[in-house]
Amino acid sequence: MNPDITSDLTFRKLAIFMAFMEKGNIARTAEALNLSGVSVHRALHTLEENVRCPLFIHKGRNLLPLPAAWTLLEYCQEATQTMERGLAEARKMAGIGQNRLRVGTLYSLTLETVPQLIMGMKLRRPELEMDLTMGSNEALLQKLEEGSLDAILISISESELDSANLEMLPLFHDEIFLAAPAAAKLNISAPADLRDYRQQKFVSLAEGFATYAGFQEAFHIAGFEPEIVTRVNDIFSMLSLVQAGVGFTLMPGRMKKVYENSVQLLKLAQPYQMQQQIAIVFARNREHDPNLLALAAEGRMYARNRQENA
Repeated sequence: MNPDITSDLTFRKLAIFMAFMEKGNIARTAEALNLSGVSVHRALHTLEENVRCPLFIHKGRNLLPLPAAWTLLEYCQEATQTMERGLAEARKMAGIGQNRLRVGTLYSLTLETVPQLIMGMKLRRPELEMDLTMGSNEALLQKLEEGSLDAILISISESELDSANLEMLPLFHDEIFLAAPAAAKLNISAPADLRDYRQQKFVSLAEGFATYAGFQEAFHIAGFEPEIVTRVNDIFSMLSLVQAGVGFTLMPGRMKKVYENSVQLLKLAQPYQMQQQIAIVFARNREHDPNLLALAAEGRMYARNRQENA
């Protein structure tokens, strides 16, 4: 293809040309496309220059198509149809606009947040199938970057995110608590000072999980390395170990409803207090995907309802 001929040949010009060929005059074409008559005339004139052959002839105030214009119209229609199919196939290959949404989430968000979002999405888009993947902050971000997930629900407090390429929709802030076995003897008259628990054993999430970073930071402030009995790869296993008396841990408040009767929870003293900001994250270049638009709308509703009920 000769770049000199096609450098200024755009689909916009072809769309105006095809509309003109259908409507028969500039005024009706301009009205149909919500353009000025001058814009339509300029597009047709520059198209003629790009094609490098006469396409129209003036007859009075009317612009009449020549046989070359009718020939070009056939190929324009074929080209635009081919491009439409190509765009549809490209979106399909990228997983955009299909009846399937691949969502990644932290384990802890499957208790309340994710089920509510899924129920809301089923009302908005009944035909949509949602695939759910659970993992750590780090693993989910990697899958999003690789394109194997369409959106993820993570803590954005502990991660350095590329705000130029990622869209982030905050859902809520969550406070971190000290969690202890039910049989442990605790001083509940004041918030927990981690320095008082220097002799205790702890269980922890593995590196890469949202709560792990906060765990490390809190004990760094306390000035000692806790004795970690074991590290696990999901928060439910971690809290089961706390229930069994294996050790203490730090736990996000969103887990309270399930474990408040079997695990003791203490608010952390001021130097160790921290919050996680939970958000929906997806690629900025997919912000117009109808499935992600629906997820974002449902996320905003969830965030608003949570604030109202706080």
